This record gives sequence, C-alpha cells and structure tokens, in this order.
Amino acid sequence: MYIKHSLLDMSSFFTAYVQGLSVGLIPEKPFHMGETLDGAKISYLDIDTEKRIVEERLRGLEAQNATELEIASAMRNLGTDRAKLHGWPNTYVFTKAIGEMLLEKLEENVKLIIVRPTIITSTYKEPFSGWTEGIRTLDSIFVAYGKGKLKFFVGDPNSTLDMIPGDMVVNSMLVAMVVHTNQPSHRLIYHIGSSLRNPLKYEDMRWLMYNYLTENPLLDTGGKPIKVEKGKILETMASFHRYIAIRYLPFVQMLKLVNMILCNHFRNLHANARRRIDYSIRLAELYKPYLFFHGTFDDTTTENLRTTIRGSEVFNFDPKCIQWDEYFMNTHFPGITK
Repeated sequence: MYIKHSLLDMSSFFTAYVQGLSVGLIPEKPFHMGETLDGAKISYLDIDTEKRIVEERLRGLEAQNATELEIASAMRNLGTDRAKLHGWPNTYVFTKAIGEMLLEKLEENVKLIIVRPTIITSTYKEPFSGWTEGIRTLDSIFVAYGKGKLKFFVGDPNSTLDMIPGDMVVNSMLVAMVVHTNQPSHRLIYHIGSSLRNPLKYEDMRWLMYNYLTENPLLDTGGKPIKVEKGKILETMASFHRYIAIRYLPFVQMLKLVNMILCNHFRNLHANARRRIDYSIRLAELYKPYLFFHGTFDDTTTENLRTTIRGSEVFNFDPKCIQWDEYFMNTHFPGITK
C-alpha cells in the first residue's frame, strides 16, 4: 500500500516477514535492487526476467486453451517456485520484497519510509476494539477450529507469533510521517510488531483458542453449539503429512472405491472428505512460515519513534501495553466471531 501525504512524499506499507525464514534478531534494514535471501539458488534477482517468465508462462497456457482454474493453479505454482528459488517461502513476501526494491528508484526524489508490520490483528481501541474486515492470516485457523473442521494444530509450540493490532500500525504510520516531515531524505525501515518486547508463544495461542471456543462455541447450520477438542499438536511438517496419511487418507481412498462401485452414490461424501484434507494441507503450507518462525524482529528504530509520543494515549503503538490473554479473549476473538 502506498500513501501520498502532504506531510511526507511517500509512506509504504509492507510486511516484516519480507525477510523470509530468518532466525535470531532480524534488523530493520532495507532491501537493495537484485538482493536475494540466504539459501537462494540464484544470487541475483532480476525483476525484468521474473516478469518475462510470468508473461511467457501465461501466454503458453492461454495458447493451450487452459481453463481459468488450470491457469490459476499453474501460475500459483510458478510463483511459489520462483519465490523459493530466490530464498522466499511464498509469493506474498517475494512480491513485497520486489516492491521494496522498486521503491529504491524513487529515493532520490521523495522522502521514503517503509513500515513493516508483522501479523495484523483486529484493532486495540480505534475506531473501536475488535474491529476487522474479513478473516485474515491466522484467523483462518481459529475459524476452522471453531467450526470443527480442524482437529489438530501444526507448528512449533515454542515458536513466537508476532502480532500487532491494526490501529497500532496506522498510528505508527501517522507518527512517522509527522516526525520525518522536516528531516533530510533517507530511507528508513520500521518493524511494527511484538516479538521483541511482548512475545506470544504459539502454544499459548492454542490454549486461548480452546478456552474461548469452549466458553463461547460457534454454532452449526442448525444453531447447535460446536464442541471443540483440545487438538493434537504436530510439531513438524513431516509429522503433519504422516498424520494425514495414516489418519485420513485411507478413509478417503475407501470412499473413492465405494463411490466407484456404487455408481457415484457417495460422490458428495467423498468430495467433502477430500476437500477437508486439501483445506488442512493448504492451511498448513500457507502458514508454515509463521507457525515455525524462530526470528525476533528488532524494533530499535521504531522504539526511537515511540519516544516522540511517550505518555500520549492518542497515537499509541506500544505492544508492551497489550495483555494478550485479555485482548484475545475479550477483543479479538469476539470480533472475529461477530
């Protein structure tokens, strides 16, 4: 997201996870044109080459009269492959990194600030507590768990879930624009998150979900409460795939065989079972970078920014003031449920 403002030429909204699967303390440093991450199989990122590869692949699919579904699947797989080739885990953070690199060209003509929030959650206070639009990031896990579609959790219990309420992200952007209005032009990076100053463990989040949904169960289509189980936690992706293969795939394969024998009599049952497995695998792969994350986002530059409004409640973006159990139980989960 790019925001034009009279106080500052450009403030840019990206993501802290643009730095891939880094571990340890992750500094607030900018990307430079052509940079790749550790573990990349290609040492230089040529954006024009990436565009050409995408365009050629799309033209090839269209020439083959591929369906929209086939094109979407093929292009998604291509994007993931290209991202991993350069060291990024998925196309979301890969394209965010490319965006940051392209902004480098503008640096000579505009004042540029890059804000990198972590996982954005519902608002802490403004415009009111718990406000959000749609189901985002890890909220998908909460909803799937609450609806009884997810019977287990995937992730390292000791990994840190770096989250920050949406209004704190907005506040940080507003303060940054004001503070840098009359300062010399140079590119600054701000990590807006909580892992350094108020970390939350994945295991704690799992229990918060269970406690909330036990006390406030979601309702099924018939209006009856959906009872959730504590859920097994699978601490590696290998254990997740093994669990799926042993626990669920044999049943689906049996349904497929019975369906064939009985002339598609169990077609819907088989399709629904297959869909649930595919959904679980898709969720696990999508959120793997967050559920097995062992980095901590340094926010020294951001903390310096906070000192300019210390003591003020108007533009607060200090994660230390958040009591996570109270926030999730009384603000975030009720907002998602609503």
